[in-house]
Amino acid sequence: MHRILLIDDDEQLGPPLAIYFQRFEMALTHALKPSEGLSQLGQGGFDAAILDVMLPEMDGFELCRTIRKQSDLPIIMLTARGDVMDRVVGLELGADDYLPKPFEPRELVARMQTVLRRRRSSVQAEPGDILKFEGLSLDTSRRSVMRQGQPVELTGTEFDLLHLLAREPGRVFSRDDILSQLRGHDAELYTRAVDIVVSRLRKKLEPLDCIKTLRNAGYALALRRVQA
Repeated sequence: MHRILLIDDDEQLGPPLAIYFQRFEMALTHALKPSEGLSQLGQGGFDAAILDVMLPEMDGFELCRTIRKQSDLPIIMLTARGDVMDRVVGLELGADDYLPKPFEPRELVARMQTVLRRRRSSVQAEPGDILKFEGLSLDTSRRSVMRQGQPVELTGTEFDLLHLLAREPGRVFSRDDILSQLRGHDAELYTRAVDIVVSRLRKKLEPLDCIKTLRNAGYALALRRVQA
C-alpha cells in the first residue's frame, strides 16, 4: 500500500481524505504543520506528498523547496482557486502537479495515481537501458542522468520529460503531445506547465544546449545519439 503524506493546517481535511484514499489502496497521513511534516518525511517510507500553499511556519512554496533539496519525492500542491501564479510558482519549484481548492477527492486520487504510476513504471524498466548522447546519458532503470560525467538531480516530471524527448531525438513534440503522454487524461488542463518544466530542465542541463524550441510547434532533443 502506498503511503502519502498530506501537509495541510485544515484539521477537518485529513480524516475524510484518509478514509477515501484507503479505497484506492493508499494510506494517507496528515500533518498540520510543515515542521511536523518534514519530521515525518525524514523518517522515510512515504511514496508522495500533498502540500497546501497556505500554511503556518512556512508557506507551501518554501516547503516544496525544502523537500526538493533532499528528495525527488513526487509532490502535488493544493493551490488557491483560479490562482494561476500559484500553479506557476509551484511547478517552477519542482512540484509534479497541482490541484486548485476546493477539489473533488476523486480528482486528487486520480492525480496521485498518475504520479505514482509514472514512478512505478520507471522502477520496472529493464536494467541496463541507457540512452547515450554527446555529453548526456540517461539510465532509465535508475532514473538517473549524467551531464558531462556529472550527476544531475531531476524531479520525476523533469526526468519523464527528458526521457520522452530522448526516446526519439530530433522529433518535435507539441505541448499537447507532451502533456498527453506525461499526464494522460489531465492533458487539457494547463499547457503552460510544459514551458515551465522545460525551462527548469534546460537550466539543470547547462552548459549543454539540449532542448530546442521550434516556434509554434514544440520541443525537440537536439543531441546526437552515440553508441552505448
